[in-house]
Amino acid sequence: MNLVIRPLTMDDTIPYLNFFDREDHSDDLQEHKCYCVCWSSDDHRQGLERMSTAAKRRDLAAQYVRTGLIRGYLAFDGTRVVGWCNANARSEYTHSISWIRNLQELDTSNSDDPFVKSIFCFAIAKEYRRMGIATKLLEQVCKDAFREGYQYVEAYPKRFLKKKDDFEGPLTMYLKQGFFIKEDIGHYLVVRKQLH
Repeated sequence: MNLVIRPLTMDDTIPYLNFFDREDHSDDLQEHKCYCVCWSSDDHRQGLERMSTAAKRRDLAAQYVRTGLIRGYLAFDGTRVVGWCNANARSEYTHSISWIRNLQELDTSNSDDPFVKSIFCFAIAKEYRRMGIATKLLEQVCKDAFREGYQYVEAYPKRFLKKKDDFEGPLTMYLKQGFFIKEDIGHYLVVRKQLH
C-alpha cells in the first residue's frame, strides 16, 4: 500500500463522491449512503427533505465539497480513495443536523471553542480496514491542527461499540493517541487531546 493522506479540496470532489458511491459504510444499504453531509455546517433549520435520499445527499455533498462546508482528509492508495475523516473547527458544526441530534447536550459556550478542531467520522474501504488507516488519518488531523494553531482536538466516540455505525472511531484508538475522556454525555464520550 502506498498511503498518502491529504486535506479535502474542491479538486477532490469527484474522487470523494466516487468513494461514497463505491464503498460500503454504515449499514451497507445503498439508500442510507450519507456522503457525510449531516455533519456539515449547513443550518439544520433548512429541513431534512433536502437530505431524504442518497441521490439528494450526493448532490449536496458535491456542493458542500466545492464550497468548503465539508472539510476533512482523504487517504489515497495510489489514485484510489480508501479512507475519509471528517474534521473541522468545532464551531462550524454546532448547527448541523447530526450535532443537534447527537451532541446537543455538549456545552459549547466555553471560550475555548475557536481553538477546538473536532473529528466526527471515519469511513474506510472494506478491504482496507484493520490496517491502521483511521489512526493515520487521526495523526494527520492532530499534526495539522497543531500547525494551524488549534489548542485541542476533540472527538465523540460512542460509549459502547456496535458492529455497525461506529463511524466515530473506537475509544481505544483515541486513548492510544494521547486523548483523555473530558466528558460523559450518555451515549457518547467527549475525548480531547491538548496540542499546546
